[in-house]
Amino acid sequence: MWGLDTINTWRQNLVEGLGRNTQQAEKHWETVLADLGLADDATLATLTEMAEAYRAMLEDAWLHPVRLINTELELARNYLALGYYTLARSLGKEKSPVIDPESDDRRFLADDWRKYLPFDVLQQAYLINSKTFLDWVESVEGLPSASRDQMLFYARQLTSALSPSNYLLTNPEALRITWQRKGRNLLEGAKQLWEDVKANPSLFNVGMTDRSAFEVGKNLATTPGKVVFQNDMMQLIQYSPTTATVYQRPLLIVPPWINKFYILDLTAKNSFIRWLVDQGMTVFVISWVNPGPDLKNKGFDDYLTSGVLAAIETVQKITGESTMNAIGYCIGGTLLGATLAWLAKKQQQPIASATYLTTLLDFSDPGGIGVFINPHTLDGICRMMDKKGVLDGRAMAFTFNLLRENDLFWSFWVNNYLKGDKPQAFDLLYWNTDSTNLPASMHSYYLREMYLHNRLRQPDALTLAGESINLAEVDVPSYFLSARQDHIAKWKATYQGAQALGGQRQFVLSGSGHIAGVINPPSKEKYGFWTHDGMPEHPDNWLEAASQHPGSWWPHWLNWIAAYAGEQVGARPPGSAELPPIEDAPGSYVKVRAGDAIKRGKQRLQQTN
Repeated sequence: MWGLDTINTWRQNLVEGLGRNTQQAEKHWETVLADLGLADDATLATLTEMAEAYRAMLEDAWLHPVRLINTELELARNYLALGYYTLARSLGKEKSPVIDPESDDRRFLADDWRKYLPFDVLQQAYLINSKTFLDWVESVEGLPSASRDQMLFYARQLTSALSPSNYLLTNPEALRITWQRKGRNLLEGAKQLWEDVKANPSLFNVGMTDRSAFEVGKNLATTPGKVVFQNDMMQLIQYSPTTATVYQRPLLIVPPWINKFYILDLTAKNSFIRWLVDQGMTVFVISWVNPGPDLKNKGFDDYLTSGVLAAIETVQKITGESTMNAIGYCIGGTLLGATLAWLAKKQQQPIASATYLTTLLDFSDPGGIGVFINPHTLDGICRMMDKKGVLDGRAMAFTFNLLRENDLFWSFWVNNYLKGDKPQAFDLLYWNTDSTNLPASMHSYYLREMYLHNRLRQPDALTLAGESINLAEVDVPSYFLSARQDHIAKWKATYQGAQALGGQRQFVLSGSGHIAGVINPPSKEKYGFWTHDGMPEHPDNWLEAASQHPGSWWPHWLNWIAAYAGEQVGARPPGSAELPPIEDAPGSYVKVRAGDAIKRGKQRLQQTN
């Protein structure tokens, strides 16, 4: 009989052999990617992380055979039940399925999947296999939560890609449509695929909306206003008043530069900006530049000084007001919080109140993007950005889509290329595909200092524009709006960030997610929100004590901001004698596409060199 030491030695040899085979496979794929011209540092880092995740799964199978055997027994029981189900249906008997899709899984909604037995069995077999596999991966022991999340992410990408709904010959709905349309759907699908490839050369993204249906400045971002200031980092827009009088204090909005500002001004029916103007606010909005490689060295400091601080100074000059209210959305809120901490060090307080929309100030739980937040992956991303000068916004958009791959990638793959249907004209998805690039210096700093090391929350751990900053020194009344289903800025993480600030704080939780939870006009009467005046230590305690309200959070915020908005004064047209309007809103910066920004940036670099 073998002793325990012998068995352990045998297992260790297997694990070491598995590691060597994994490394050999990585080198093989590096060669293949190099031959295809795709071997950039970020791709190779992702490949390595995927290989490590799959290797860890196989190691667990070798080192914990009992757990693997139990998983296989459960799989066998389900397949035995599926056999009985198949036999019963073959004999014309009704029988409940062995497994049903999750309630939010829309891949198998078509009647064809249940109508035809072979596809019914195929679909259930796939669901059994994928659930068993993902449950087993989740049960792997002895891993940090971040490593487990990473394993689950890559395992989910694999199972989602292998779904029979994604392929013509295993999708009964697509086969029926092909028969009915005599293959014209496949021709239309091939045409759309080619158009999507041409639209994103070397960076394929599936088409999510009818791009021809929208044009920024024509039927998106149409609230009247003027660009009143610009520099190499941003344009500042002031919107034309719609009321005879306005609140004395103007309102400055700092949107995220990861996306374009017009998420706040899509159409007249769902425009937050238009609604603010109609409530009597003098609204200014930063429209960030879409950077090319010529802005590679622009850092977080530049977004603070040439962005928010320059905007504050411009608002003061145009309106004559020394103080204003401010709103920051997502990373725009992160920048707003950092700016207020910087101003506190300078003993300046031009901001009377600050509103943070789905904003992280504490990055201890980075949300879905956390699967990419580790030193190895970040090293690869930063090396790639250093070479290219920017993180291409289209690549980042694809990464975010993979956080909800079935909804934001595979559903469009099936609709566009298998069924041959054009994607619908949807303003939100058009905005989602109108991506922005990120300067290498800024994004490297942001990922490492905030996401990886969480130094924004630590007192005086970061120095911006020559000043160490401490969020606890910010003594400005703040309104925090988070979204309960937000997978980018989880609401409990945003709650922890709110606790890092000084001053009075009002925390509000909206229904829905990162976008819909914010862009929720009162006319829709959707989602609802929760409020509670206290700030207990734990977010769960806050939610237990909170009161739920129907509809939009916008009127609640308006009541809150009224205390800091000042008296009514005469309406202010955009600009001033010192700073006359430059061009009509939404300006020219917002119209620059990510690919065009990269081309222009390369041309500027060639001219200067």
